Amino acid sequence: MFVYAVPGLFLLLFVVGVLRDRRRFGNAVHLGLLVISLSVAVIGAHDRLPPVAVALLAAAILLVPTLGTLVLAVLLILNGRTMLRKEGRSLPNLLSLLVGLGILGLVGLMVQAAFTHSRTLAVLVGTLLLVTGYVAFLFVCFVGYAFLYGRYGRLTAAGKADFVVVLGSGLIGGSRVSPLLASRLEHGRAVYERQVARGQVPILITSGGQGPDEHLSEAEAMADYLTERGFPADRIVREDRSRTTEENLTYSRAIMEQARPGYRCVIVTNNFHAFRAALLARSTGVNGHVVGSHTAAYYWPSATIREFAAVFLAHRVVNFGVCLLIGLLGLAAWWRL
Repeated sequence: MFVYAVPGLFLLLFVVGVLRDRRRFGNAVHLGLLVISLSVAVIGAHDRLPPVAVALLAAAILLVPTLGTLVLAVLLILNGRTMLRKEGRSLPNLLSLLVGLGILGLVGLMVQAAFTHSRTLAVLVGTLLLVTGYVAFLFVCFVGYAFLYGRYGRLTAAGKADFVVVLGSGLIGGSRVSPLLASRLEHGRAVYERQVARGQVPILITSGGQGPDEHLSEAEAMADYLTERGFPADRIVREDRSRTTEENLTYSRAIMEQARPGYRCVIVTNNFHAFRAALLARSTGVNGHVVGSHTAAYYWPSATIREFAAVFLAHRVVNFGVCLLIGLLGLAAWWRL
């Protein structure tokens, strides 16, 4: 039973972290380490498993990292082509394509190292695999916990809230609400109406400033969108100074604290953005959880990669430190050849 002590420790850390605050990236890491350590423990106990279970476990260990990686790369490349066709050429829209090509490039280097028997290339590939493995582990943790948080967020939205905060995004032609932003607004309206049905009449805050290529603030365009569709104008407050998600939350928090100290709120954004918004809500001291509105399936991969990259860079000292350490270990191994 000692083999399950490490999974038990990570389970304890995960539960304690969730009880303290669900809006922590550390919870995602603990969950990932729990899954890995539990898998290792199960593999270590394979002699006590039924033969069928051992065969399935062996097949998973062999096939998932190989076929799964190749399938993922192809799907990301196809998604990247779809993004370029539907959303236009820009770096954010290229992310899934670039990641897919990067995976295939790494696989190609692995094949070349195996056939050429080059020790230098083998060390380089090994180092790249370790760095990629570290980043991939964090990414899987991010996606897995974001899914769980999204489920919890929907439950949270059912509780009482004094405010519903809808986060802004860019306007089409500098003045019109985009389909992406419209989905946030419609979801915000739905959250508001569920609150009203329970006897709680919250204030809806539209949050978004005016960009250099916009003719009016996102908050104003969002408020116009809602009132044109019958939403009560006297229940809308505009936060029109923010330029980033962090500012969305910081300025909205000031409005809520001034209007109702001890407030509770529900923050509405798109589903791919919900977990990062929750992390920022925690860091800015906003008393509320985040719910996500529906996003078109083709848009989700690139958007999720972009969200993860932002979280990764938010902890750049630790993450780049780990990557640098792996690189130094690879350099030391090459030096000893």
